[in-house]
Amino acid sequence: MAIGALLGSALLAVPVTAHATAAPASAPASASPAAVPAKAVGLDDPAKKDIAMQIVSSAENSSLDWKAQYKYIEDIDDGRGYTAGIIGFCSGTGDMLDLVEYYTDVKPGNVLAKYLPALRKVDGTDSHSGLDPNFTKDWAKAAQDTEFKKAQDHERDRVYFNPAVNQGKSDGVGTLGQFMYYDAIVMHGNGGDSTSFRNIRKRALSKAKPPAQGGNETTWLNAFLDARVWAMKQEEAHSDTSRVDTAQRVFLKKGNLNLNTPLDWKVYGDSFHIG
Repeated sequence: MAIGALLGSALLAVPVTAHATAAPASAPASASPAAVPAKAVGLDDPAKKDIAMQIVSSAENSSLDWKAQYKYIEDIDDGRGYTAGIIGFCSGTGDMLDLVEYYTDVKPGNVLAKYLPALRKVDGTDSHSGLDPNFTKDWAKAAQDTEFKKAQDHERDRVYFNPAVNQGKSDGVGTLGQFMYYDAIVMHGNGGDSTSFRNIRKRALSKAKPPAQGGNETTWLNAFLDARVWAMKQEEAHSDTSRVDTAQRVFLKKGNLNLNTPLDWKVYGDSFHIG
């Protein structure tokens, strides 16, 4: 979204559960599987990915129901034109254009295809020229199409989710760290400007090292969040840092590096819970 975007219909809100197997009566207590920590999973685990989408939706849409956001579209007056869909694709930042182009490749003649010339012209601006008055209605109409939902999922993964998770794994951070990367790339994009994800990470590198470079994970993630907060405060539209202060920082302080449920957090004063 860079507000600065596979699951789709295939994604199920998989409950996060633990399965313990009783040890044989003859086995020593130390051999009980319950004494062995569960292997950590990454943010690309289906259950964790659904949690990530819910947390991002709590900040972007004040709701945990991220699947209701395919049809969402409005101009939030942040200088990026229309913001829409499950990840906040913007008409002014290029990712909405990429989405509609991909959708049109998959389904030529769709209801949004006719807006491609206008989307190319408004890219980089907050203009609605060539989009009003019916673009928002047609977006909502397109959101009833399974192919459009799949297209949103595809672009979210290609542009935002996969790069964040891959960088997180490369840095040796767990599920929480991968989520922090994802939320940052959603808001700031991954371009060359000083507040982009890659430069937030670069700023953090001047203060700490990620686990893959021998650093402590908690220390590294605190440095990353410090750099993220700095980036957010550079722009009025992002200056409320509660999605870091009363959400991600809360999980980190609790040592919840695997983003295990239950989770309780606040964004913009609203309380949320995932059991």
